[in-house]
Amino acid sequence: MRRWVPGLLLSLSLLTTACGGAGTPVRPSLTSRQALTSSPEVVEFESPAVRFELFRDIARQSEQEAGQSAQGVALFPIIQGNEFVAAPGFEARADLLQPPDAGSSLQFVFDGRAAERWPEDRRESLQGLSEREAAELVARTLLALWDIHPEGVVQVDRAAGAPYAVAYVDGILRINPAFLYLASAYGPASMAAGLQ
Repeated sequence: MRRWVPGLLLSLSLLTTACGGAGTPVRPSLTSRQALTSSPEVVEFESPAVRFELFRDIARQSEQEAGQSAQGVALFPIIQGNEFVAAPGFEARADLLQPPDAGSSLQFVFDGRAAERWPEDRRESLQGLSEREAAELVARTLLALWDIHPEGVVQVDRAAGAPYAVAYVDGILRINPAFLYLASAYGPASMAAGLQ
């Protein structure tokens, strides 16, 4: 009797997967905040479905935090007037790699004064873009969403391991590269799950 129990369990597992078990909700192995403080490589090698679920969680949190004081641990801190606040939130269905036309007049400087350079190699998990290219698209989209119209050039710094996703302070946009890997999961993972 003991011989057939493991075989039965394996058969049930395969049957569950074949009958739609793959459609069960994805449970990320880490929280969205842990993903941000991890190295980008850790986040990059999560499945697109896991990265998309983490992105959705960050989007929900962005809407909850919007307008509140950013003195604590806001995911998107900005200076608005003379206050340090959480930026306006965005929906989980927001495609941050599709900047609106309003962001086209913005000028950015990458690697100007930053100690950490933006990688130029293209990554499949960034929809074929490099981190630098993805950072520019996310920068354009978020600045337009936040209704920020800077005068002059915006410095874009790579903020690996930061406890936030994106911060805008004093004309400097600091983007956590782990967030880029989460934001880029929107297209492939959401289409596969039928969520677009």
